[in-house]
Amino acid sequence: MAEHDKHSSFIKTRQQLITVVVLSLVVSIFGIIMIVNLVTNKPKADPGAMTPEAVAARIQPVGRLEFGAAGPAAGAAQRSGEELVKTVCAGCHTAGVANAPKLGDQAAWAPAIKRGLPEMLKAVIAGKGAMPPRAGAAEATDLELTRAIIHMANQAGGNLKEPAAAPDRGAAKPAAKK
Repeated sequence: MAEHDKHSSFIKTRQQLITVVVLSLVVSIFGIIMIVNLVTNKPKADPGAMTPEAVAARIQPVGRLEFGAAGPAAGAAQRSGEELVKTVCAGCHTAGVANAPKLGDQAAWAPAIKRGLPEMLKAVIAGKGAMPPRAGAAEATDLELTRAIIHMANQAGGNLKEPAAAPDRGAAKPAAKK
């Protein structure tokens, strides 16, 4: 068995020496090029990433929680004034809660009837006194609210005519201001 010489190299020929030197230079140059590229190149961002639409898409909420009854479906039948009075308005107007004019009380309704239907509708949409906006029925359309006002006012001696079914402006849109 041959003894191993500690001082001998694994490179035995001139060809092996040249190969090792060339490979070490190539690896060193490749490493330097990679480091220079890393330092000099700036990361490139998408030019459309800062448009208002892209920002809004990134920060939109994952979900939404809405309290209250669902609004009427598109094409759903409008409620009559009497239905809305029974389900929403009667809670306060039957007993006169927080100075609400009682149903059928001519003296209490006279000033409101004298102001006219457009003013009464504005008051209902905006809310008046303890009555919340849209009489607490956020899903009610302007036409439904108008019908309910007419129903209550006519019970108290008013002589208001019910409007024809007009295109619905929706529950979320308030009456147009003039």
